[in-house]
Amino acid sequence: MPLPRLTLTSDAGRGLLDGAWWPRCDALELELPALVGAVDPGFGTVASVTVDTAAWPDAPRTVPAPGHVIEVSLSDVDNEAHTIALDCGFMGRRELLVVPPGQPADAARWLLSTAADPWNALAATHMLALAEARWGR
Repeated sequence: MPLPRLTLTSDAGRGLLDGAWWPRCDALELELPALVGAVDPGFGTVASVTVDTAAWPDAPRTVPAPGHVIEVSLSDVDNEAHTIALDCGFMGRRELLVVPPGQPADAARWLLSTAADPWNALAATHMLALAEARWGR
């Protein structure tokens, strides 16, 4: 797989989101190892992830990654819609907006940069609605 399209805030914990990820397809088992491999080791090892049930209904319960296995949990909590939470052990949890794979490039670039802004106060669903209104899908 090519390198993941990923942005992370340099100042985690300020906003609702810690960045964004734009997967190329909806096959979590293909996309997740590259995402986890791209996360800076300074953030800690990603041991588990929580994904939105609606976005990933067929998500596997585990995904192999270099040197370990990632546990996958499903959530149907509204405030976690359109996100993926990376549990980095003692370094904490990172909440990323998941940009839909088919999103237009201009909208995706805006979503990636806005989600990584440490002062961004918008929730994932609101950001996606704004992108839809401006660029369509």
